Amino acid sequence: MTGQIFSRDTQAIFYNWKPNPVQRMLDFDYLCGRQTPSVACVVQPGNPDGFQKLFFGREEVAIPLQGSIGEAVRAHPQADVFINFASFRSAFESSLEALQQPTINVVAVIAEGVPEADTKKLIAYAVANNKVLLGPATVGGIQAGAFRIGDTAGTLDNIVHCKLHRPGSVGFVSKSGGMSNEMYNVLARATDGLYEGIAIGGDVFPGSTLSDHCRRYQNIPDIKMIVVLGELGGQDEYSLVDALKSGQVTKPVVAWVSGTCAQLFKSEVQFGHAGAKSGGESESAQAKNKALAAAGATVPKSFEDFEAAITAVYDGLVKEGHITPRPDVAAPAVPMDLEAAKKAGKVRVPTNVVSSICDDRGEEPTYHGVTMSTLITGDNNVGDVISLLWFKRQLPKYASRFIEMCIMLCADHGPCVSGAHNTIVTSRAGKDLVSCLVSGLLTIGPRFGGAIDDAARYFQDACDRQLDPDDFVEDMKKQGIRVPGIGHRIKSKDNRDKRVELLQVYARRHFPATKYLDYAVRVERYTLTKAANLVMNVDGCIGALFLDLLYSSSMFSPAEIQNIIKIGYLNGLFVLARSIGLIGHALDQKRLQQPLYRHPWDAVLYLTPT
Repeated sequence: MTGQIFSRDTQAIFYNWKPNPVQRMLDFDYLCGRQTPSVACVVQPGNPDGFQKLFFGREEVAIPLQGSIGEAVRAHPQADVFINFASFRSAFESSLEALQQPTINVVAVIAEGVPEADTKKLIAYAVANNKVLLGPATVGGIQAGAFRIGDTAGTLDNIVHCKLHRPGSVGFVSKSGGMSNEMYNVLARATDGLYEGIAIGGDVFPGSTLSDHCRRYQNIPDIKMIVVLGELGGQDEYSLVDALKSGQVTKPVVAWVSGTCAQLFKSEVQFGHAGAKSGGESESAQAKNKALAAAGATVPKSFEDFEAAITAVYDGLVKEGHITPRPDVAAPAVPMDLEAAKKAGKVRVPTNVVSSICDDRGEEPTYHGVTMSTLITGDNNVGDVISLLWFKRQLPKYASRFIEMCIMLCADHGPCVSGAHNTIVTSRAGKDLVSCLVSGLLTIGPRFGGAIDDAARYFQDACDRQLDPDDFVEDMKKQGIRVPGIGHRIKSKDNRDKRVELLQVYARRHFPATKYLDYAVRVERYTLTKAANLVMNVDGCIGALFLDLLYSSSMFSPAEIQNIIKIGYLNGLFVLARSIGLIGHALDQKRLQQPLYRHPWDAVLYLTPT
């Protein structure tokens, strides 16, 4: 360690994507008036491509992602700081790899709990190769107006309050990151502010020591005085004593070693940091403070007097002409994040999507106000879920049971109908399940499944106009329109569709009224006089019965009923039901390992050119 390790041009490689610390670094950059972001890239192991969007002031920027440390240093050779947010389980391997990169000069290890044996190996490598190691268990460091590691110095408001957006004249070093934030505030009051601050970390074996950084500060011309906050436990402060006595550090030093209260306890005391543990007399705060004072540092009588001692030394340096106080500089306003502004009630933001059927923001999701617990533990079925999500109300049990019957009866109609055929062909082509399902669903329309909506519309219109069934059929014929819901390729007068019979029996037993079903049956009687296969099919039966359900339940207004029929509720029921069968056909073909389908030549009529 020789001198300055950061500057306004410093860029870092950030290891292990953490959006908040990275954004806070970029916000500090903007606050300081930097032209380029201090984060060159983010290493996300196993995710080699892409980028993360963040804000640099008012503009969005794309911070590249790299899949490994090696890729990151090759792509960004200008980045000489490595900020390691890996967990304690992987911090050693990633930190050692970073130290081994020739372009990396500073490594900050944020994780707590890194094994001491691993830390000693990192320290040995860093010392042997003239690298700077901060941590483990550190918040990092900051050079005022230039560069910030992660969350150092806290919020932007605190940074501005502590004048950290522009450089001062004080070099500060501490074991504690939390106390560093407090001391930056003290320095802003007692002096013209911080130039550089480092939290070495609270472990027993920090990657760099208090004296390491004090000796660096000795070589930085802009630093005019040094402030040190130590702790009881360990021998680190004595290396600073030696540096003061030997003349390695000649700049004024104001120091305090916290933990003097430990002498009030009869037994050994462990404070917050792993290294802050009272041991022998030499490790006590009193002994260290005494030694520092004897070596020439200014040491107050208590922590309460620390600020006054700093002020006295600073004022003396100003009076002697060694310090020309740095002028205050107005910090630019960093735009507030939208989420923060919303929470603070400072902005009104229109929503992008409106939902009136469900809510997943609470402890458990709800379907139109009904919780999952209520649905699962109560006497409910799929029909109840549909009634809540589609109709936004809990329908009577006979109604939800009817909906479930429709789904069961319409789930499949064999492999030869168009939707199933498309699904089968797609599955045999090796496509994924969703593609197979969609290929089948895309055939649903006026000729396959879509007749439910039309049947309901035409039956309702004719019935409400009290049109005689004979006249209704003949009028449709004149218009060239087939009656929706009437007619079947296979079923006939003497071979009725069992599904239609089951639905009629259920409705006549449970529905309050079957006005529209009765009208559809009268229409069928007339169409059967024309052809035996002009029977009511399942689409027509469901369409008529849904009209009866909507009207006789007394739970819908006429306007609501018209909207339900208009926007496709009933056809949606067929889509939902048939999806079950289509998925079954797709999976069946994959299970049977059927080969690619090719239509047989003899099933095609080839027309010769004329």
